Amino acid sequence: MCAELAALLARPLPATLATLSLEGREHLDRVMATHGRALILTAHLGNWELLAAAHRLTPYPLAIVVRPLDAGWLNTLAEEARRKTGVELIAKQGALRPVLDALRRGRMVGILLDQNTARRESVFVPFFGRPASTSRALALLALRTGAPILPIFARRADGRHRVVIAPPIMPPSRGASEAAVAELTARCTAAIEAAIREAPEQWLWSHDRWRTRPPVPRTPA
Repeated sequence: MCAELAALLARPLPATLATLSLEGREHLDRVMATHGRALILTAHLGNWELLAAAHRLTPYPLAIVVRPLDAGWLNTLAEEARRKTGVELIAKQGALRPVLDALRRGRMVGILLDQNTARRESVFVPFFGRPASTSRALALLALRTGAPILPIFARRADGRHRVVIAPPIMPPSRGASEAAVAELTARCTAAIEAAIREAPEQWLWSHDRWRTRPPVPRTPA
């Protein structure tokens, strides 16, 4: 990842774009033609940072929600690489208003959804057969705005990078109830699991995905 980020910074952007192939473009074109905006679902799979560059293969502007990396030098490298691609960066803390504004401006907005989340911000959904504490944010945004969710994942293949766009996950129209949030989050997580199963060795799992556990039911006294 570090070597590829350094190459992205050192080389002209067209050289990086030449290493990318885009599959399933028809799903993206259809969503943008119909809705004019999209929420992009992705995960730490392959070189996910190159998804910021991949948007330059399309006519659609991209904003991504980011959290500063713990290693300061690596965060600086990542931010420089992201800005070189022309992507709009939205800080995770206080992201709601900027994300809504980006959607209003016809952006794609990318969100990573494969990390453990604090219980107060999460819903528990199945992930590889175990309940995983997963952010509610993406489902809430989709339910409240009606924006489709497009699963897009990067995978390394023969020295190149495949960017695969899956069919959209459409939010139900019955409102942002807790049941609707849980159901939509589960569908998003299932899409991530399916992508990981195709290339499990390319999923960066440097954290405990199942660290936050569901509350233990109280037993009657």
